[in-house]
Amino acid sequence: MSNELATPKRRGLILIVSSPSGAGKTTLTRALLDKDRSLHLSISVTTRPRRPSEADGVHYHFLKSVREFEAKRDGGDLLEWAQVHGQHYYGTPREPVERALAEGRDVLFDIDVQGAEQVTHQMRADVASVFVLPPSIEELHARLRRRAAEDETLIRRRLATAREEIARWSEYDYVIVNDDLDRAFSDLESILSAERQRRMRRSDLAPLVKTLDADLEKTLRAV
Repeated sequence: MSNELATPKRRGLILIVSSPSGAGKTTLTRALLDKDRSLHLSISVTTRPRRPSEADGVHYHFLKSVREFEAKRDGGDLLEWAQVHGQHYYGTPREPVERALAEGRDVLFDIDVQGAEQVTHQMRADVASVFVLPPSIEELHARLRRRAAEDETLIRRRLATAREEIARWSEYDYVIVNDDLDRAFSDLESILSAERQRRMRRSDLAPLVKTLDADLEKTLRAV
């Protein structure tokens, strides 16, 4: 039997990870990307000006104008989009994601609940979604306070947003309580591993099973 039949290909998946600010989403997703080099981070387009430390096509795809963004949005070229703080626009290009999935590559989305809802609505069959919860609001508050750059007004705003986001935990396929970072990371790894083996993603299983059945028929005739 050929190696192609012995090792079926599969369709890639979209792994969405969301959480309230301070619950550990970014730490977990960065660790997963560092460990699993076959996982690709979705790169958004934005109308925000590029910062000196940022590279176009690495951190974001920086667009020249709002009109360019609106053309992509209105043309159906974005899987999700949002206007942040009433200023700059952000969105996820559809074509690179669909191409990656067709090639069997997995794409990680580190996005908020609004973005997750939009992507899931458009690509439900390809999505596995994970919501990361803090172990307590006391711990969440403490984590936000440890960010020295954030004042109490901003912390209060983030806590108010967290309440709205946590209320939507049941919309996700999986929930991880980040009370221990190592255990939470292990859980996230396990979710990705299991989702990669879902029958619906294994596009070459049907030909393999057909070959196995034919070989069994021949073997049984020869016995």
